[in-house]
Amino acid sequence: MRDGAVQQLVLPEKPVVVFSRGRRAAGPERAEDPVTWRGLGLETMASLLVESVRRRGDRFFEGACQWPRTHPLNERDTVVVHHPLIVVESTRQLAAAVQRRHLPDCGNALFEATSVSLGLSPATQPTERRGATRVPARVVLSDVVPQAGALASFRLTVEYLHRGQAFATCAMTFAPPAGRQEEATAAGPYPGLLHPAAAAVGAAADTDVLLARAPQGRLVIVPRDPAHPVLLPGAPDRLTAPALLEAGRQAVLLSSGRTARAVVGLRLAVRSPVPATGAVVDVARDHSGARFAVTVAGRPAATGSVSLLRT
Repeated sequence: MRDGAVQQLVLPEKPVVVFSRGRRAAGPERAEDPVTWRGLGLETMASLLVESVRRRGDRFFEGACQWPRTHPLNERDTVVVHHPLIVVESTRQLAAAVQRRHLPDCGNALFEATSVSLGLSPATQPTERRGATRVPARVVLSDVVPQAGALASFRLTVEYLHRGQAFATCAMTFAPPAGRQEEATAAGPYPGLLHPAAAAVGAAADTDVLLARAPQGRLVIVPRDPAHPVLLPGAPDRLTAPALLEAGRQAVLLSSGRTARAVVGLRLAVRSPVPATGAVVDVARDHSGARFAVTVAGRPAATGSVSLLRT
């Protein structure tokens, strides 16, 4: 493994984003239509995690989420702790709702995530033993960057609550989809790949595994399910930010031997498009967990980190 690609990363040590409450507007709240799966660009109703979004101020919103116990990423068990990527996907859906309703300068295409910062509080994370967990969300819109009469990017920070206590904070930056001139370069091929067991990468099922190990020991992104309903809906030709983040999480857990419950923070910064298959993931440990780098044909494409509970 080449550590050089990872050791040069410059990332903040703490993945938790400080949540700042926006100033609330005076007067009654205007009723808004419910969030729909088609309006958020989802492929099926089953993918919908956000029930509603209400504006509470200039850039302050309140959301209501519902996370099913049987979500595809969750463990197949009678009592589950929700997968951290459910937090990320909920944030992405909230951002899509805010963009559609309150950011008209974005155009018709939904923006794509270019960075993710997730912090988890294990002591207050909800468990679910019935149908679904209802999760209120406090949402702040910030860093709205205009460019040539349109919107170049924006940031959404969301605090998720259970029984009045925050258990997760997720901040994501969004920008217009990459154009054809930025299409991902095909990587590989890598013959003789071996997929690890789902438990070894903190996944619930073999179809959730995104990695394989090449004969030289390199970790390569080769999804077991190229059309995964959550990570790769519609079998895209390049990876979304949530899929890249999950690949990094799996790589760190596989390299460290830790379990999924040890993860308390995730970070990702996407530099350029990454093909759906063939990118290499390098991992290097640090004092808070590990950092990872994703390269395509030897060129850096994404960097990130995974914070782990101290043993």
